[in-house]
Amino acid sequence: MRVVSLVPSLTEAVALTRPEVLVGATDWCTHPAGLDVARVGGSKYPDLDRVLALRPDLVLLNEEENRLADADALRAAGVPVRVTFPRTVPEALTQLGELLTALGVAGEPDWLRAARRAWAGPPVPAPPRGAVVPVWRRPWVVLGRDTFAGDVLRRLGVANQWADHEERYPRPSLDELRARAPELVVLPDEPYRFTAEDGPEAFPGVPSALVSGRHLTWYGPSLAEAPALLAAQLARPV
Repeated sequence: MRVVSLVPSLTEAVALTRPEVLVGATDWCTHPAGLDVARVGGSKYPDLDRVLALRPDLVLLNEEENRLADADALRAAGVPVRVTFPRTVPEALTQLGELLTALGVAGEPDWLRAARRAWAGPPVPAPPRGAVVPVWRRPWVVLGRDTFAGDVLRRLGVANQWADHEERYPRPSLDELRARAPELVVLPDEPYRFTAEDGPEAFPGVPSALVSGRHLTWYGPSLAEAPALLAAQLARPV
């Protein structure tokens, strides 16, 4: 089997479980460290000629990260694709298990068992804190309804103030964000790289938690350490 992954978290999952089948990945597939496979461009705009040149038996995509046009083009070229789209932690764990089974993995790897244990008993949160969760600025984009990252935070005691918005990634103005009077601002380091100097200043007087975007948004081996790591980062706002 020859697999090309256009999803960083799935790249990590395959590379740690069945590395011999992984022949291609995106430029954004940074884990595991030292990954040595052909690169096929970005997640949003992969070089499909390079993908096809690798003669894949399967290409892994995500409905949110990748474009429907690319999935359709691969199917038209006769390449099987597998599209994931988890919006909750349990969905992510289920879809990962199903993917590994499809790749011929006998039994669950240690990292997936560890992830199931970690999320079966995540750190007990304090009373929920109303929060805004920007994922981009200029313009501001925040987590809205029905997102995987929103479910991760909910399980750690963070109540997303935009979770009832009709859009999954609304674009409110900064004045609208401030008007919600959040108790906390959650600032991940990807896709936009928020830092102590870039982000918290927009919300004066509001604690800002700088968190790992990989552990907040990736569904793969990082899920095993995500609850403890994110809980610690949420507990130390700047």
